[in-house]
Amino acid sequence: MADQATRERIDRLRRELDDHNYRYYVLDDPSIPDAEYDRLLAELEQLEREHPELITVDSPTQRVGAAPAAGFETVAHRVPMLSLANAFEEQDVREFDRRIRERLDLDQIDYAAEPKLDGVAIALRYERGELVLGATRGDGRSGENVTSNVRTIRAIPLKLRGKDWPDVLEVRGEIFMTRSGFARLNQRLSGAGEKTFVNPRNAAAGSLRQLDPDITATRPLQFYCYGAATVEGLPQRHSDMLEALRELGLPVSSQVARVQGVDGLLEYHRTTLAERDGLDYDIDGVVYKVDDLDQQREMGFVSRAPRWALAHKFPAQEEITRLLDIEVQVGRTGALTPVARLEPVFVGGVTVTNATLHNLDEIRRKDVRPGDQVVVRRAGDVIPEVVRSIVDQRPADSQPWSMPDHCPACGSAVEQVEGEAVARCTGGLVCPAQRMRALEHFAGRAAMDIEGLGSRLIQQLVERDLVHSPADLYHLDVPTLAALERMAEKSAANLVQALEASKTPGLARLLFALGIREVGEVTAASLARHFGSLESLAGASIEELIAVPDVGPVVAEHVFNFFQEPHNREVIQALLDAGIQYQAEPVRQADDLPLVGNTYVLTGSLERRTRSEARSALEALGAKVASSVSKKTTAVIAGSDPGSKLDKAESLAIPVLDEDGLDELLAS
Repeated sequence: MADQATRERIDRLRRELDDHNYRYYVLDDPSIPDAEYDRLLAELEQLEREHPELITVDSPTQRVGAAPAAGFETVAHRVPMLSLANAFEEQDVREFDRRIRERLDLDQIDYAAEPKLDGVAIALRYERGELVLGATRGDGRSGENVTSNVRTIRAIPLKLRGKDWPDVLEVRGEIFMTRSGFARLNQRLSGAGEKTFVNPRNAAAGSLRQLDPDITATRPLQFYCYGAATVEGLPQRHSDMLEALRELGLPVSSQVARVQGVDGLLEYHRTTLAERDGLDYDIDGVVYKVDDLDQQREMGFVSRAPRWALAHKFPAQEEITRLLDIEVQVGRTGALTPVARLEPVFVGGVTVTNATLHNLDEIRRKDVRPGDQVVVRRAGDVIPEVVRSIVDQRPADSQPWSMPDHCPACGSAVEQVEGEAVARCTGGLVCPAQRMRALEHFAGRAAMDIEGLGSRLIQQLVERDLVHSPADLYHLDVPTLAALERMAEKSAANLVQALEASKTPGLARLLFALGIREVGEVTAASLARHFGSLESLAGASIEELIAVPDVGPVVAEHVFNFFQEPHNREVIQALLDAGIQYQAEPVRQADDLPLVGNTYVLTGSLERRTRSEARSALEALGAKVASSVSKKTTAVIAGSDPGSKLDKAESLAIPVLDEDGLDELLAS
């Protein structure tokens, strides 16, 4: 049973979190960092786990937790969610204003003007201040019950602020995704090998209609309220009503304005259009509403739209043009990106001739082919993209496009790993598009450790066409290097000496330096121990590679494809011909390694090696290196200025080794 202090702390945490949500989403004036918010939320979650009898439905912790739905229930809207009439020209707006003035017999009308968000319309129902229903617009008469998903959106209050709210309040608004949130989401999905979204609106709609609310909770959804279907107890001007809804905790766009007459409407349209590209969310126009609610009722409705409101659209950001060809660009990491070459088309304020097609999966999903009439979209500074093909206008001899088998930059084989969206060039050691990155990696401290060979110098070597592959580095001489910018004879001689000193790496270092995809220091060490020599590794089958600890099917395929590419084998031979004499490893099976089953933690600064080098050395002997101390830790290796890990080791009576002890351990 919770004591009074715990109850008070839980109540205080809930009030603080609700207040922070209000400041963040409604006032756009956050008072604490995200990390502090997360800390408060974690404390509340812990207290509610310990005292589940104190959990309430409006607690900030209850935004997620409903079981995945088999489908969405259909719910009828008590007040229909109507559509708006559209205006595209200034004259349409003048006619709208004229009709209203004549019907109301007034010389000038006060209007409320606001951005037209490009998201998903939603109806939210509050009873006695608590959220009880969230429903999509659907056909306007009925929509889908998405309450469980709506509850995960932090911008939407689970309980209204204050006390003076109507017994029943149904508000209307838009759920949307910011451009920055959309970019982060797609980056995360792409990194996980999952399908990405085409634009923020599709991302918002897809996220809201997830059957599992836990998935919706991970999506960066936002919400703006733009009206109320029930107005009892609210001000009788639309602009004042929005301010009252804001005070109840519902986010409202800061761009809402009260304007007078048709000139005020048109000026608002011009101003908002000029600001459009600087916003972090998509809008496709502005909405005008007669501000006085009594005047709205007098104007009434026609068909499925109110006479007192109008959507004034912005110029199109989508246009139709012909896709002339699909070409492939090769990025610094070897990723092949298809690019659409288009008949020039004016869209979004600029003439567009190229547009992104993302990857082969996207091309297949959209069924885009050279020769097609395509819809091209450009929003602000976003790179133009091909949205879809107009299939019924497709030429009869049209053929599906396929990714080339060989890299257009270097001719190396193209690798398309099953389950991955991106195709990649396998000729990382020779591909011009990857040259800078490959050389920087090759010379890095954890690789060949070529002191003095930094990015700026590598850039000069590449731009002057002096180095085409890592092997060419070992043919550089002092006069050639001394002629480069910011290089003198002394620094040139030092670099030549550093190149010479790098010629005897361990096999693991050499493997890491080659830049094989997804082969880091630990995997390189495992490969070196397992195969012992470069020749044995180069001749290994995928099945033999999978047998290596830390190597799964995907990494095995990357390693196999790397050594199958003739260009890579040529560079490796050129390195050997240039004097690289790597130190072969004695072949040792994982079970034979002396430190198998032991776990170590590193803390503080070591004198004779870096922490990364110590980690690699321990892992090469079969040990696991953890980031935190626990009862399972075999020993803590402490250098100078150790942190709290040393204190915890001593409290758990775990052995502590200094660097001399580490040397003895590595000599085992």
